[in-house]
Amino acid sequence: MGKFLQTEKPKQVAFKQISATISNAAKAEGIYKNHAYPFCLPRELAEENLYPPIRTTIREYFEQNKIKWHDGQNGNPSNHMCDSQVCCANFLFPFADKPQALAALLKPIFPDLHEMLPIEGGLYVAFEWIGQENYLHEKVSINGQRTRGANCTSADAAVRFKRADGREQISLIEWKYTESYSRMSLEVAASGQSRVEIYRWLFEQPDCPIDKTRLPGFEALFFEPFYQFMRQQLLAHEMEKAHELGADIVSLLHISPAHNLDFRTITSPRLESRGLSATDVWKTLVTLPGRFISISTESLFGQLDLSCYPELLEWQTYIQARYTWM
Repeated sequence: MGKFLQTEKPKQVAFKQISATISNAAKAEGIYKNHAYPFCLPRELAEENLYPPIRTTIREYFEQNKIKWHDGQNGNPSNHMCDSQVCCANFLFPFADKPQALAALLKPIFPDLHEMLPIEGGLYVAFEWIGQENYLHEKVSINGQRTRGANCTSADAAVRFKRADGREQISLIEWKYTESYSRMSLEVAASGQSRVEIYRWLFEQPDCPIDKTRLPGFEALFFEPFYQFMRQQLLAHEMEKAHELGADIVSLLHISPAHNLDFRTITSPRLESRGLSATDVWKTLVTLPGRFISISTESLFGQLDLSCYPELLEWQTYIQARYTWM
């Protein structure tokens, strides 16, 4: 367990006990993986893990698009209050129907952004985006349908916008919260399947977005978070080639708390000398400029001036009370 996760658990417990957004019934301990924990909600009240105004709408959105909640049950999100998917939803879903506020949030990192464009169902933020096609040729379920958020490469979120030069851009979003990773190699799946062979054909393409001259070997990427970076960068690249949803450019935006120092660890032994953090290393491996951007959650949301968006002031109060590192 990472140090940041250890410090977040008691903070989430404190929030649960004092926040008016959590009912008295939900203040009880919750069962998570067969154990009761104070930093979890009762399973039947897991919807209270979400910011109150989005509790109904986002669950309806997930149901309509057959998106899987991580560790969720009966259409509800995870009951673990340090869940990353829940955190992503709490931060980003309130912007899904507010294109002007979303543009103000993203313009500092995308200075060419002209206006937000809807990406799915009239919303300006999509979640667990896997692409309209199986671009990575990943194995699908028995019925031939892929499931967003499970068993295939999924970006935690995605946005779409028109640039000042008239071109359209999609940004896949990789969201982190309390994650930390070990030095365990993921080359071989539990089933015995070689993950290296699944993605090798993409790595060997002449237009691969990963700089092979800087990489000591493809196998060096099969350690988290590099394994995720690799798959999502390949997904973005294939989406760009296919002009998905009319996009001329598809990039990857990584967002994680600066306070989570555990995530900075370079887990791949052959990449340790390539940078000071996992994201620093990945920046050196992406070939095309602007296709990978990393920013801290604190920087991204901390710069947003809500004086023009008073409808988000209640959300800001909730976020600052719950995620105190903000």
